[in-house]
Amino acid sequence: MSLEKTTRMNYLFDFYQSLLTSKQKSYMSLYYLDDFSLGEIAEEYDVSRQAVYENIKRTEAMLEQYEEKLLLLKKFQERKEIFHKLKELTSDVKEKEDVEALIEALEKLD
Repeated sequence: MSLEKTTRMNYLFDFYQSLLTSKQKSYMSLYYLDDFSLGEIAEEYDVSRQAVYENIKRTEAMLEQYEEKLLLLKKFQERKEIFHKLKELTSDVKEKEDVEALIEALEKLD
């Protein structure tokens, strides 16, 4: 599994985990955050490896559907990029401290 996919799933999980069932949360947390294998999760829950795999794949698809509709990750990434650009621009501004304080206040809202 690619690092990019893992990172994306971790972000989606952070944003949308409250919409998941407790079993989905557990499986995703063990698989993506704790780096458990499918076999280890299956053993932990006394189910088949295939059942864990299917649950994780279904949950990944659900997270992607939530993102398609709500766009929380996309907006987060766009805000992050805007903050980065604003910080670069402040290097030439006389009131740099004031602008940086405003940027920090905005960042804390996330």
